[in-house]
Amino acid sequence: MSGMGTATALEHPTREDIRIEAVLHALADPVRLRIVQAVADCGEMACGVLDLHVSKSTLTHHYRVLREAGVIHQRPVGTAKINTLRRDDLDALFPGLLNGILAAPR
Repeated sequence: MSGMGTATALEHPTREDIRIEAVLHALADPVRLRIVQAVADCGEMACGVLDLHVSKSTLTHHYRVLREAGVIHQRPVGTAKINTLRRDDLDALFPGLLNGILAAPR
C-alpha cells in the first residue's frame, strides 16, 4: 500500500497555532476534562487506559479534539497512542489556565 507512513502521522498544531477558543472548547466537555486530569496525574497515558463509559469511536473523537486544540500530544507506540499534556505550550500561551483547570474540584 502506498502512503503507509501517513496513516500513523498525527497532526498537532504548533504553539503559535494554538487558540484559546479551541482550548476552552476542548476543556469544556466533562469527558475530555477527565482525560486531561488523568494525563496530568500520570504524566503520560495510553488512550484505552481510562474507563470512561463511552464507545471507542466517541473516545477517539475526544482525544482528537484535545490533540487538534493543542491540549495533548499523541505519539504512536506500536498499536497504541501515548498521550502527554502540552503543559509547556499551554503555560507559555495562557499562564495559569491549566493550573486553574486542574485545581478545579473533580
